[in-house]
Amino acid sequence: MSTTDRRTRIVDAAIELIARRGLRALTHRALDTELELPPGSSSYYFRTKRALIEAIADRIADRSRSDFGAARFEAPETAGLPSIAHGIAVWLDRLLLERRDHLIARHALIVDLIGDPELHGRLANSLFSTERARELFRATGFPDPDTAAADFVAVLEGAVFDRFAGNRSALPAGTPASITQLTTLLTAYLRH
Repeated sequence: MSTTDRRTRIVDAAIELIARRGLRALTHRALDTELELPPGSSSYYFRTKRALIEAIADRIADRSRSDFGAARFEAPETAGLPSIAHGIAVWLDRLLLERRDHLIARHALIVDLIGDPELHGRLANSLFSTERARELFRATGFPDPDTAAADFVAVLEGAVFDRFAGNRSALPAGTPASITQLTTLLTAYLRH
């Protein structure tokens, strides 16, 4: 196994460990045990807990950029708001279905790292692109695209949190009901 593969495997296990057992469970020893590695293996690749958390932030951000780049949205100039809302809802539903552990770990770390502006900022901006949202609002003619973009990202953050940990956590992702719920919410916001 290459060094890159082992590092990725350790980071993915760290994300899963946080999502399943909480932030306090994240230790080098727990990772070695989880991955059935010799003691000290994970600390060889990530000397400190901070180095491990930096790698987690990078992994979540890289995966988010990759997923967003692979998503197919209609051009705002040609699509109506309901169509845009539906496209984003499908993308969010996929995020909830395929990356639930990333969402949980990210939120746990964001709260834990409030006092660390550098890492907190990296994680807070790792899931949604305010710049992409700004482009959407410019293309659809919103009067203040900067404010609309920041508000829209806040709506997306809230919608995702609600679905994996809030009042709607019982609504399963990957279902028509899930996409309908998200589409309805986003359409209502976009029409305001």
